[in-house]
Amino acid sequence: MELKLYDTLTRAKRVFTPIDPARVRMYVCGPTVYDFAHIGNARPVIVFDVLYRLLQHLAKQGVWDGGKGETTVTYVRNITDVDDKINARAAEEYPSLPLNEAIRQVTEKTDRQFHDDVAALGCLAPTVEPRATEHIAEMRMLIERLVKSGNAYVAAEHVLFSVPSMPDYGKLARRSLDEMRAGERVAVEAYKRDPMDFVLWKPSEPGEPAWPSPCGIKTSGRPGWHIECSAMSWKYLGETFDIHGGGIDLVFPHHENEIAQSRCAFHTGVMANYWMHNGFLQVEGEKMSKSLGNFVTIRELLAEQAADVIRLQMLMTHYTQPIDWTKAATTEARRAVEEWLVGALRSKPRDTKAEPDNELVSILADDLNTPEAIAYLHKLSQSAQRNDVDSQRFTNNVVFLGIFRDFAREIAPTLKSDDLNLISEINKLSAVEWLRRTSSDIEKYNEVVKQKDVYLKYYNRKRPISEMFRINDINSINIKIEKRLQAKALKNFAESDRIRDELAAMGVVLKDSKEGTTWEIAR
Repeated sequence: MELKLYDTLTRAKRVFTPIDPARVRMYVCGPTVYDFAHIGNARPVIVFDVLYRLLQHLAKQGVWDGGKGETTVTYVRNITDVDDKINARAAEEYPSLPLNEAIRQVTEKTDRQFHDDVAALGCLAPTVEPRATEHIAEMRMLIERLVKSGNAYVAAEHVLFSVPSMPDYGKLARRSLDEMRAGERVAVEAYKRDPMDFVLWKPSEPGEPAWPSPCGIKTSGRPGWHIECSAMSWKYLGETFDIHGGGIDLVFPHHENEIAQSRCAFHTGVMANYWMHNGFLQVEGEKMSKSLGNFVTIRELLAEQAADVIRLQMLMTHYTQPIDWTKAATTEARRAVEEWLVGALRSKPRDTKAEPDNELVSILADDLNTPEAIAYLHKLSQSAQRNDVDSQRFTNNVVFLGIFRDFAREIAPTLKSDDLNLISEINKLSAVEWLRRTSSDIEKYNEVVKQKDVYLKYYNRKRPISEMFRINDINSINIKIEKRLQAKALKNFAESDRIRDELAAMGVVLKDSKEGTTWEIAR
């Protein structure tokens, strides 16, 4: 089976072939740990988690090593823990502490928050997760190589990369050097030889994090942002590797500068063979920003919605396209998750290492086509509710995508298979409507709904299932409907409307027809 990926550098979808058939290597830019990660930060984490899962599966299938299935996948995602934003946040939050101690407090706290959030979203841990501050030696080595090769220079205790020394700089972003110079809007430091030259190393201010500087500079300093990723990818993946990923906002200048540093330091034609970027995220049609009041962190979203709902919603849009995060899409994702749960019940999965079927893999192998994968799962979920074999296939596929992780590990083993058909029927008709149409024992129904609570309320946090399916309200509902019918017969329409509104407030939807009045619980 061929894996095709869209390459930002060539602007084309290409068949993926690893440099070394024994080892697939991927680097993805990780967070700068100074604040809660927002939902825009969640997108690349989820996207490349799906790719990581797919690469691991294809490796086990022997796609690249002649069927042996011995290919390893190394996924590196860095942590940036030295940055001006971190310094500013540390000084703001811990003004009474020395800056370095305050920085440690901020980075450790934010690092924990990030890992808790992405784990909740069902993302696997990368193979290696290096921190910038632990790789200063590698950065200094790269900087000294660049100075020695003439691609960098020392000026005013800074080390700067000489952009004109790389003839095809701007190739990833498809910008010529002249175009970028023409777009300059900021004052250029006097020590720069060219306005486009960027910092590899700079002196530290008093109290800031500082390390011995490279190239004989006597003043202690700290690295620039771009050199960090070049150094860490080199350390764990080598001078060239297979895939480099991140958000589309990183194409320029971050990834362009990484390419310049790495290629010039190692005299290679490429840094990575494939450059993958996910599209921007906006909220309800607008750019997410604190000033607009639509800035949403992963932590805030997890307090409102189940992690599986968030993950599914993120995968409903192809990763290369912009995504509009809307309440309507959240509702669609939540309904899908609730429907899929019923299809997954029969197989009662007990682990999270499910193997997907060939059809799902084939869909994902076409440049991670998650929207088509979701459409396939919608179709499969219908037969999964009636067929044990399809239920197992369906559940394996969903778990492979990182959804139903907690369901598979903790909840499914407690379910009673005898109740599957009953739960399925309840799910189709809505609870109270089902009871109204059947003569089933209410005590039996209560037992099943209580069980249903265990797994479904997790996916509907704002409105627990127990509130939707209130059995004690049945008599009250029927009495109110009877009184409304009497009011209508007496042409007391004000009273009739009042009772309708009262029922609506209880979550009861009335449907009047020539045959009479029926009702159901609003969902």
